[in-house]
Amino acid sequence: MSTTDGGLAGRASTLPPRVQRLGTICAPAAVVVVVQLLLFPLPLGMWIQGLTVGLLGALVALGMALVYRANRILNFAQGDLGVAPAMLSVILIQSFAWHYVAGLVLGLAAALVLGALVELAIIRRFFAAPRLILTVATIGLAQLLVVITLYLPDWLAWLTGRDVRSVEVRGDRISFPWDLSFTIDPLIFRADHVVAWIVSPAVLVGVAVFLRVTTVGIAIRASAERAQRASLLGIPVKRINTYVWALAAVLSFVGLALRAGIVGLPFGPVFSLNVLLLALAALTLGKLTDLPAIATSAVALGLLEQGVIWNDQINLGFATIPSERAVLVTPIIGLVILVALLVQRSGTTRAETDASSSWQTTDDVRPVPPEVRSVPEVQIVRVALVGLVTVGLLVLPHVLGAADSLKASAVIIYAIIAMSLVVLTGWAGQVSLGQMGFVGIGAAVAAVATSQWGLDLTLALLVAGVAGALVALLVGLPALRLRGLYLGVVTLAFGLATSSYFLNAQFFGWVPRVNERIARPPLLGQWSLDSPTRIYYVCLGGFALMAFVVQGIRRSRTGRVLIAMRENERGAQSYGVSVVRAKLTAFAVSGFVAAFAGGLLVHHQQFFTLNLVAAEQNLLVFTAAVVGGLGSILGATLGALYLQGGGWFFPTEFQLLATSVGVLIVLLLVPGGLGGAVYRGRDLWLRSVARRHRIVSPSLLADQRELEAMVEGEFEAAAAALDEGTASIDSPGGPEEPAEVGGS
Repeated sequence: MSTTDGGLAGRASTLPPRVQRLGTICAPAAVVVVVQLLLFPLPLGMWIQGLTVGLLGALVALGMALVYRANRILNFAQGDLGVAPAMLSVILIQSFAWHYVAGLVLGLAAALVLGALVELAIIRRFFAAPRLILTVATIGLAQLLVVITLYLPDWLAWLTGRDVRSVEVRGDRISFPWDLSFTIDPLIFRADHVVAWIVSPAVLVGVAVFLRVTTVGIAIRASAERAQRASLLGIPVKRINTYVWALAAVLSFVGLALRAGIVGLPFGPVFSLNVLLLALAALTLGKLTDLPAIATSAVALGLLEQGVIWNDQINLGFATIPSERAVLVTPIIGLVILVALLVQRSGTTRAETDASSSWQTTDDVRPVPPEVRSVPEVQIVRVALVGLVTVGLLVLPHVLGAADSLKASAVIIYAIIAMSLVVLTGWAGQVSLGQMGFVGIGAAVAAVATSQWGLDLTLALLVAGVAGALVALLVGLPALRLRGLYLGVVTLAFGLATSSYFLNAQFFGWVPRVNERIARPPLLGQWSLDSPTRIYYVCLGGFALMAFVVQGIRRSRTGRVLIAMRENERGAQSYGVSVVRAKLTAFAVSGFVAAFAGGLLVHHQQFFTLNLVAAEQNLLVFTAAVVGGLGSILGATLGALYLQGGGWFFPTEFQLLATSVGVLIVLLLVPGGLGGAVYRGRDLWLRSVARRHRIVSPSLLADQRELEAMVEGEFEAAAAALDEGTASIDSPGGPEEPAEVGGS
C-alpha cells in the first residue's frame, strides 16, 4: 500500500507546473460545486442564475482580497464601498430618468472617487497603527457608508430642488435598455444577465492583466508582500494603497450595480453582512491572497447559495417562497468557512505571522507601583474616586426617569458583554467577532429556565452562563489551529448563523417564541423586579459580580498564562504551559460572561427576539470593546458607555460622537482606547506624585526615560541633518567631498 501511495505521489509531483497551478485554483471551487450538485441540485435555469450571482460576487471578493494584500486587514466596508455609488446609479435611473449607461458611468466615477477619498482621508491615518485598529476602523467606515447611503435620496432631492417624495429608492430591478429575453426553466433571462456574463469575466481578466503587466499592478503585488521592504526599494506604498482602495471600490460597484439589474439592490446592515460573509468564504477558500482561486470559489459559492435557497423551498413553489427561509444559507456558508480553514495548512510565512501578531496588539494595564501606592495622597484620591463612582451608580436610577433607568441598565449589560471580549481578545489574544452568539444562547436558556423550569433568576443566570461556556468550548476548538483574523472569520460566521438560524424558533422548538412574555420572577423568592429601578440594581450587581470574577482571574496564574500565551505562544509552551487548555479556558470564561449578560438582557427586555442578538450587533460590541480598550475592565465599560449610552444620553449636538464618526475619531486620537487614555493620565499624575515625594519608581521612570530618549533621539537626528546640510553648502567640494566635510 505504501508503494502505491509513493507511486501516486511521484506521479503527482511529475505533473507540469501549469497543471498543478490549475489544480490549486480550481480544487476548492470544484469541491463546493460537487457538494451543490449532490446535496442541493438545481434545475438548469437556477444553476445559471447561481453562476451569474457568483460571478458578480467574485468582483466583491476580489476587491476585498486586494485590500487584504495591500493592508493585511479584512475590509468590513467592502460591500458598502459599492452599495453607495450603486445606489446613486439606481436613483438616477429610476427617479431622475437618466439613461442606463449614463447612470452607471456616473456611479463608476463616484466609486473611483469614493475609494480614493476613503484611503486618503481615513485609511492612511492608520498606516502605522496595528491591524486590529485598522480593521475596527473599517467597521466604523462601513457604518458611515450605510448612513450616507440611507440619506443619499434626501441629499439628491435637496441638490436638485425636487420634492423628497419624488426621489425614492425602489427595491425592484433596473433593466438594461435592450429588448432581449429568453426562458430557461424556471427563470426568464433578460439583457441584464447577458451584460453580467460579458462584463464580469472581462473585468476579472482585466484585473489579472493589470496586476501582472502594468507597472502599478506589479508595484501592488510587491508592496503586498512586505510594505516596509517595498518602501525601501523606492515603491510609493501609500500611493499604491490609494490605487488599491479605488480599484476595490470600483470592483464592488460593478458587482452590485449589475446585481441590481438581476435581483434588485436592497441595502442596509443585514444585506452588507450577507455580501461580506460570502466574500469572506471565498477568501478563506483562496487562502486570502490567491486571487484566481478566490474568484473561482466565489462563483462556486454563488451556485451553493442558490442551491440552498431553492431546495429549502422546493415543496412550496418558487414564486411563493417566504424570504425568511433563506437564513439556511448563513450556517452552511459558515460551515464551508470552518472546513476550509481546518483542512488548510497553518500559515507559516512571514507575512502571515506578522498579520496574526498585529491582531494581538493590546496595551496592558499596569497596577499602581507599590512604592507610590502607600503615599497618603494616592490613597485619598483612590478612596474618593471609588466612593464617588459607587455613590453615583447607586443614586443614578433615582435621578433618571423610568425610561432612562432602563437605558442605563442596558448600557451596564453591554459593558458585561464587552468585558467578555476583554478576557478572550484583550488577554488571550483570540479574536472573536461573533460574541453576540454566546449572548443569544444565554438569553434563550435563561428565558426557558425561568419561564418553563421555574428557576430563580440567580440560578437561571448560572445555567445560562454554563450553557454559554459549553458552546464557547465548541467554538473554541478551531482556535487550537487558527489564530488572528482566521479565527475572527470563523467566530463571525458563528455569530451570524446563531442570530439567523440556531436561535430561530421556526427551526428549534425549545427557543422561546417572539410573542411570549418573559416574566421576571422575584429575586430569591423575596424581592420583586417589577420596576426599572430594581432591574437596574440587578444589572449593576451582575456587573459587579462579573468584574470581581474577571479581575480575580486576571490576578491569578490563569490570567498570567493568558497574557503569556498572547505575547508569545511558543515561549509559553517552552515553560510548560498548555496552550490548548489556556485557549479553551479563555473561551469558556468569555462564553460564560457573555451568556450571563444575555440572561440579564432577556429579562431586562422581557421578550426574546432575534433583534436582541441581531447580526450587526456582533461588530458593534467588538467595536465598543476596542474603542474602550481591550486591556481592562474599565476600558470595556467606557466603550459600552461611549457607543451604547452616547446615543441615549449625549446632548443632541454631541450625539454624532456615538456613531461611526466618533469611532474613527477615537481610534485616530487614542489608538489604545478610552481606557488606555485614562490609565496614561493616571500614570502622568503618579509620576508627578513620585517626583514631589522624591520616590524612585522603576516602572514610572522607565516610561519617562523612554520618552526622553525618544525626544533626544529626534533632536539629535534633526541637528545632524542640519549640520550635514550646512557643511555641504559651506564645503567647496559640496556633497562630492565627504572627507573634507567630515574633517570640518
